[in-house]
Amino acid sequence: MAFPHLGLIFGGIALVAMAACGNVSSSPPTEPLCEADPGRASALASVPELADRPLPDWYADAKLGIMIHWGPFAIPAWAERTLDPEVIFTDPTDPDYFLTPRGVERFLSHNPYSEWYWNSISIPGSGASEHHAEAWGEGFPYERFGPMFVDGLAGWDPDEWAQRFRSAGARYVVLVSKHHDGYTLWPSAVENPYRSAWASPRDVVGELSQAVRGQCLKMGLYYSGGIDWTFTAPPFATFLDALRLTPAEPAYARYVDAHWRELIERYRPSVLWNDITAPPGTDPEALFHEYYAAVPDGVVNDRWAAATAGLHRDFATAEFSGRADIDPEKWEAVRGMGRGFGYNRNEQREDYGPPAKFIHLLSDVVSKNGNLLLNVGPRADGSIPEEQQAILDGLGDWLAINGTAIYGTRPWQRFGGLTDGGLPVRFTWNAARDTLYAIVLGRPAGQEVTLLDLALTPADVHLLGADGALEWEAATDGLRLQLPSSLPEAAAYVFALAGADGP
Repeated sequence: MAFPHLGLIFGGIALVAMAACGNVSSSPPTEPLCEADPGRASALASVPELADRPLPDWYADAKLGIMIHWGPFAIPAWAERTLDPEVIFTDPTDPDYFLTPRGVERFLSHNPYSEWYWNSISIPGSGASEHHAEAWGEGFPYERFGPMFVDGLAGWDPDEWAQRFRSAGARYVVLVSKHHDGYTLWPSAVENPYRSAWASPRDVVGELSQAVRGQCLKMGLYYSGGIDWTFTAPPFATFLDALRLTPAEPAYARYVDAHWRELIERYRPSVLWNDITAPPGTDPEALFHEYYAAVPDGVVNDRWAAATAGLHRDFATAEFSGRADIDPEKWEAVRGMGRGFGYNRNEQREDYGPPAKFIHLLSDVVSKNGNLLLNVGPRADGSIPEEQQAILDGLGDWLAINGTAIYGTRPWQRFGGLTDGGLPVRFTWNAARDTLYAIVLGRPAGQEVTLLDLALTPADVHLLGADGALEWEAATDGLRLQLPSSLPEAAAYVFALAGADGP
């Protein structure tokens, strides 16, 4: 994964210089419905003008997806812990704030993303280069991790992954098919002119696509279009290194374009998720027309140009960050569970946080018209680290009870508020159910809770997961709810207000 705004900061300089299942129904919330795959139709569909194309319902309804960063970087599986993306990507007062030249250079030299290992070890004096010399030996080339990764593929079980992701409540999966190291997770017919056998002989993309669709989830593919270190070698250590970040040679544009078309033709991804930018010499909008003809309900993200204004996209992305309010444009919060995306053996348990953190995050993102694309970074043998699995389990358990407040919902009149006890509240709206959901992020104290500044007279009120309607009254400071005598332990409590006012 690349960091946020990298295309805007680096890409702009570089360009100037040179049978899928998984349509998800909102009812029942925990059982996605399998449907015929429109991407497997024998005839290409007609494509409306890009500006007139509506967002497919499945993506608007899905809310939770899983991204997977896996490749040769999972062998060393190491990055520094010096910087916290949750801080440096969101806090302009932090001295390491990313959107400054100094912040960019600090990030590159102390990169918390293990998938950037090749670049990190290429920077003299970096923590990663010192670790690499100690762990693997001075001069040990990154390329040797490729065969080691292949050796571990024999024990990988794509069906186990797909089952885990469905159990977590995800509705779609986005696999990194090629990251910045140029290694492809499918046996491509498009030859890399600089690196032979730099691809998985096992079709990870194809096998996982089949397994994911077998669980009635949508399958998408990430592709690093703007960086490929087999064409332009590391290190990238300074802000000025951006001048050569994206390979400018025409052969790279042809290579990337051929890869995109090969991925579409072979695997019909429901999400085409490019990173950084499209290289100079490609035509993303022409590609979008061909993609939508092959996959009529597909979606593309916004990382196809350094200046995204004016270029078609189905959704915007926010990396390790979010929105302050409801965004009228559909967006996606993408982040790792720890401080990066690929597995990092150097991370500590506290770098992950408890499952409640991610339940609250999902509720916040959905209330503001977003989806959460939460990354899993497997070990080299394909096992999912215990800290990550605990988060997946926590999300799945909570969504099994409270999924009606998430799937198929839309933003309400405002995204949130507070309780009388100071707990944050997030609102979602389901028009088909004529129900407003108030998600209280934490455990209310006592036997009643007031949703402040909520002047509503609902037909009835229920606590999801509890039997019977709740007593309520319209108080001067908001809507006061009587809680059940025995309140179960939960990260967040969802109150369904039937017959409340819609947006």
